[in-house]
Amino acid sequence: MNFLAHIYLSGDNDLVKIGNLMADGIHGKPDGFPADVQKGIILHRAIDTYTDAHPIFRQGTKRLHERYHHYAGVIMDIYYDHFLAKNWANYHATPLKEYTLQFYKALEENYDILTERTKGMMPHMIEHNWLLSYATVEGIGRILTQMDHRTKNKSGMRTSVDEMLEFYNEYEAEFTDFFEQIQAYIKEKTAELEGETV
Repeated sequence: MNFLAHIYLSGDNDLVKIGNLMADGIHGKPDGFPADVQKGIILHRAIDTYTDAHPIFRQGTKRLHERYHHYAGVIMDIYYDHFLAKNWANYHATPLKEYTLQFYKALEENYDILTERTKGMMPHMIEHNWLLSYATVEGIGRILTQMDHRTKNKSGMRTSVDEMLEFYNEYEAEFTDFFEQIQAYIKEKTAELEGETV
Protein backbone atom coordinates (compact mmCIF):
# COMPACT_ATOMS: atom_id res chain seq x y z
CA MET A 1 0.00 0.00 0.00
CA ASN A 2 1.23 3.46 -0.85
CA PHE A 3 0.38 6.91 0.60
CA LEU A 4 -3.27 7.21 -0.41
CA ALA A 5 -4.29 3.75 0.77
CA HIS A 6 -2.43 4.16 4.06
CA ILE A 7 -4.17 7.49 4.70
CA TYR A 8 -7.59 6.14 3.71
CA LEU A 9 -7.27 3.06 5.90
CA SER A 10 -6.51 5.31 8.88
CA GLY A 11 -10.14 6.42 9.14
CA ASP A 12 -11.18 9.98 9.93
CA ASN A 13 -8.66 10.93 12.62
CA ASP A 14 -6.08 13.35 11.16
CA LEU A 15 -3.36 12.40 13.66
CA VAL A 16 -3.77 8.69 12.88
CA LYS A 17 -3.51 9.55 9.16
CA ILE A 18 -0.34 11.58 9.77
CA GLY A 19 1.24 8.79 11.82
CA ASN A 20 0.43 6.33 9.07
CA LEU A 21 2.00 8.62 6.45
CA MET A 22 5.20 9.14 8.47
CA ALA A 23 5.70 5.56 9.62
CA ASP A 24 8.19 4.38 6.99
CA GLY A 25 10.88 6.64 8.41
CA ILE A 26 10.27 5.69 12.05
CA HIS A 27 11.95 2.64 13.54
CA GLY A 28 11.41 0.91 16.87
CA LYS A 29 8.76 1.98 19.35
CA PRO A 30 7.05 5.21 18.28
CA ASP A 31 7.47 6.85 21.68
CA GLY A 32 7.48 10.63 21.83
CA PHE A 33 4.56 11.13 19.44
CA PRO A 34 0.96 11.88 20.46
CA ALA A 35 -1.06 8.70 21.14
CA ASP A 36 -3.09 8.93 17.91
CA VAL A 37 0.07 9.40 15.83
CA GLN A 38 1.48 6.28 17.51
CA LYS A 39 -1.67 4.40 16.52
CA GLY A 40 -1.15 5.49 12.92
CA ILE A 41 2.44 4.24 12.94
CA ILE A 42 1.40 0.87 14.38
CA LEU A 43 -1.46 0.66 11.87
CA HIS A 44 0.93 1.37 9.00
CA ARG A 45 3.14 -1.54 10.04
CA ALA A 46 0.12 -3.84 10.32
CA ILE A 47 -1.05 -2.81 6.83
CA ASP A 48 2.39 -3.50 5.32
CA THR A 49 2.70 -6.90 7.01
CA TYR A 50 -0.79 -7.95 5.93
CA THR A 51 -0.33 -6.71 2.36
CA ASP A 52 3.10 -8.21 1.71
CA ALA A 53 1.94 -11.68 2.80
CA HIS A 54 -1.45 -11.62 1.05
CA PRO A 55 -1.83 -14.14 -1.81
CA ILE A 56 -3.68 -11.67 -4.07
CA PHE A 57 -0.92 -9.07 -3.70
CA ARG A 58 1.76 -11.70 -4.23
CA GLN A 59 -0.03 -12.92 -7.35
CA GLY A 60 0.29 -9.42 -8.79
CA THR A 61 3.97 -9.10 -7.91
CA LYS A 62 4.71 -12.35 -9.77
CA ARG A 63 3.91 -10.62 -13.07
CA LEU A 64 6.55 -8.01 -12.26
CA HIS A 65 9.24 -9.96 -10.47
CA GLU A 66 11.26 -11.20 -13.44
CA ARG A 67 11.75 -7.68 -14.78
CA TYR A 68 11.77 -5.57 -11.60
CA HIS A 69 12.94 -8.03 -8.92
CA HIS A 70 12.63 -6.64 -5.38
CA TYR A 71 10.97 -3.46 -6.68
CA ALA A 72 7.89 -5.48 -7.71
CA GLY A 73 6.17 -4.87 -4.35
CA VAL A 74 6.88 -1.13 -4.51
CA ILE A 75 5.34 -0.97 -7.98
CA MET A 76 2.30 -2.90 -6.82
CA ASP A 77 1.80 -0.39 -4.00
CA ILE A 78 1.61 2.38 -6.62
CA TYR A 79 -0.77 0.37 -8.82
CA TYR A 80 -3.10 -0.16 -5.88
CA ASP A 81 -3.13 3.55 -5.06
CA HIS A 82 -4.15 4.15 -8.66
CA PHE A 83 -7.12 1.83 -8.44
CA LEU A 84 -8.18 3.31 -5.12
CA ALA A 85 -7.97 6.84 -6.54
CA LYS A 86 -9.69 5.88 -9.79
CA ASN A 87 -12.58 4.22 -7.94
CA TRP A 88 -12.56 6.63 -4.99
CA ALA A 89 -16.32 7.29 -5.12
CA ASN A 90 -16.89 3.62 -4.25
CA TYR A 91 -14.97 4.04 -0.99
CA HIS A 92 -15.53 7.57 0.33
CA ALA A 93 -18.32 10.15 0.23
CA THR A 94 -15.90 13.10 0.04
CA PRO A 95 -14.57 13.68 -3.50
CA LEU A 96 -10.88 12.83 -3.81
CA LYS A 97 -9.84 16.39 -4.68
CA GLU A 98 -11.49 17.75 -1.52
CA TYR A 99 -10.20 14.84 0.59
CA THR A 100 -6.60 15.47 -0.47
CA LEU A 101 -6.84 19.20 0.24
CA GLN A 102 -8.21 18.44 3.71
CA PHE A 103 -5.28 16.12 4.37
CA TYR A 104 -2.70 18.65 3.18
CA LYS A 105 -4.31 21.21 5.50
CA ALA A 106 -4.00 18.73 8.40
CA LEU A 107 -0.28 18.33 7.62
CA GLU A 108 0.20 22.10 7.68
CA GLU A 109 -1.75 22.47 10.94
CA ASN A 110 0.33 19.75 12.62
CA TYR A 111 3.69 20.72 11.12
CA ASP A 112 5.48 20.75 14.48
CA ILE A 113 4.92 17.03 15.07
CA LEU A 114 6.06 15.92 11.62
CA THR A 115 9.34 14.08 11.15
CA GLU A 116 12.08 15.89 9.24
CA ARG A 117 11.65 13.39 6.42
CA THR A 118 7.94 14.24 6.15
CA LYS A 119 8.63 17.98 6.33
CA GLY A 120 11.03 17.58 3.42
CA MET A 121 8.54 15.58 1.36
CA MET A 122 5.46 17.66 2.12
CA PRO A 123 6.06 20.66 -0.22
CA HIS A 124 6.54 18.33 -3.21
CA MET A 125 3.49 16.24 -2.26
CA ILE A 126 1.31 19.34 -2.04
CA GLU A 127 2.72 21.23 -5.05
CA HIS A 128 2.32 18.26 -7.39
CA ASN A 129 -0.76 16.91 -5.58
CA TRP A 130 0.55 13.36 -5.50
CA LEU A 131 -2.57 11.92 -3.90
CA LEU A 132 -4.90 13.23 -6.61
CA SER A 133 -2.45 12.42 -9.42
CA TYR A 134 -2.73 8.70 -8.64
CA ALA A 135 -6.17 8.71 -10.28
CA THR A 136 -4.77 8.88 -13.83
CA VAL A 137 -2.41 6.59 -15.72
CA GLU A 138 -0.36 9.66 -16.63
CA GLY A 139 -0.03 10.58 -12.97
CA ILE A 140 1.08 7.07 -12.09
CA GLY A 141 3.62 7.22 -14.91
CA ARG A 142 5.10 10.42 -13.45
CA ILE A 143 5.29 8.93 -9.95
CA LEU A 144 7.00 5.76 -11.22
CA THR A 145 9.47 7.85 -13.23
CA GLN A 146 10.31 9.92 -10.13
CA MET A 147 10.81 6.77 -8.09
CA ASP A 148 13.04 5.29 -10.78
CA HIS A 149 15.08 8.48 -10.74
CA ARG A 150 15.56 8.12 -6.98
CA THR A 151 17.12 4.69 -7.61
CA LYS A 152 19.44 6.36 -10.16
CA ASN A 153 17.37 4.60 -12.84
CA LYS A 154 18.51 1.17 -11.65
CA SER A 155 15.01 -0.08 -10.86
CA GLY A 156 13.52 0.51 -14.31
CA MET A 157 10.26 1.43 -12.59
CA ARG A 158 9.51 4.14 -15.14
CA THR A 159 8.53 1.42 -17.65
CA SER A 160 6.29 -0.51 -15.25
CA VAL A 161 3.24 1.47 -16.33
CA ASP A 162 3.41 -0.80 -19.40
CA GLU A 163 2.67 -3.87 -17.29
CA MET A 164 -0.13 -2.05 -15.51
CA LEU A 165 -1.77 -1.31 -18.85
CA GLU A 166 -1.15 -4.82 -20.20
CA PHE A 167 -2.82 -6.46 -17.19
CA TYR A 168 -5.06 -3.55 -16.25
CA ASN A 169 -8.30 -5.50 -15.82
CA GLU A 170 -6.58 -8.25 -13.84
CA TYR A 171 -4.91 -5.78 -11.49
CA GLU A 172 -8.11 -3.82 -10.97
CA ALA A 173 -10.13 -6.95 -10.16
CA GLU A 174 -7.41 -8.17 -7.78
CA PHE A 175 -7.28 -4.79 -6.08
CA THR A 176 -11.05 -4.78 -5.55
CA ASP A 177 -10.97 -8.22 -3.91
CA PHE A 178 -7.91 -7.44 -1.84
CA PHE A 179 -9.15 -4.06 -0.65
CA GLU A 180 -12.40 -5.51 0.63
CA GLN A 181 -10.37 -7.97 2.70
CA ILE A 182 -7.88 -5.44 4.05
CA GLN A 183 -10.66 -3.07 5.08
CA ALA A 184 -12.19 -5.85 7.18
CA TYR A 185 -8.78 -6.62 8.69
CA ILE A 186 -8.09 -2.96 9.50
CA LYS A 187 -11.51 -2.58 11.10
CA GLU A 188 -10.54 -5.36 13.53
CA LYS A 189 -7.02 -3.98 14.03
CA THR A 190 -8.31 -0.47 14.72
CA ALA A 191 -10.79 -1.78 17.29
CA GLU A 192 -7.91 -3.67 18.91
CA LEU A 193 -5.77 -0.51 19.07
CA GLU A 194 -8.64 1.56 20.43
CA GLY A 195 -8.88 -0.92 23.28
CA GLU A 196 -5.21 -0.58 24.15
CA THR A 197 -3.10 2.16 25.65
CA VAL A 198 -0.51 2.89 23.01
